[in-house]
Amino acid sequence: MNLKSTPNNLAKLEKIFEEAKYILRYEKGTFNSGYCILEHKKVVVVNKFLNMEGKINTLMDILPSITLEEGFLTPESQKLYRQIKDNRDAEDAAESNGTEETSAAPAEENPTETPE
Repeated sequence: MNLKSTPNNLAKLEKIFEEAKYILRYEKGTFNSGYCILEHKKVVVVNKFLNMEGKINTLMDILPSITLEEGFLTPESQKLYRQIKDNRDAEDAAESNGTEETSAAPAEENPTETPE
């Protein structure tokens, strides 16, 4: 699932964390993955130097990996959360089967030319 890199979409993702009682902080640091999760304190720290697309992708990576009470989420947030989670589950299933989804078949090289 790809969300467009817009401030509105970033705000929607941030709202999910807020409704789930997680503290979302943007800070500088040496993050190997661009973020750090402190589960017991419900704190998520994201590298503040990421661009908007990076922040959106990072938050989408984090959401399926943390435990959320969906009952605290608004219907709009629940819908987005489920879409992200279902997309991640589908990606994980495809990886475990050893297959990757492709959008187009490979093109043949010079299909109309004949060798001389």
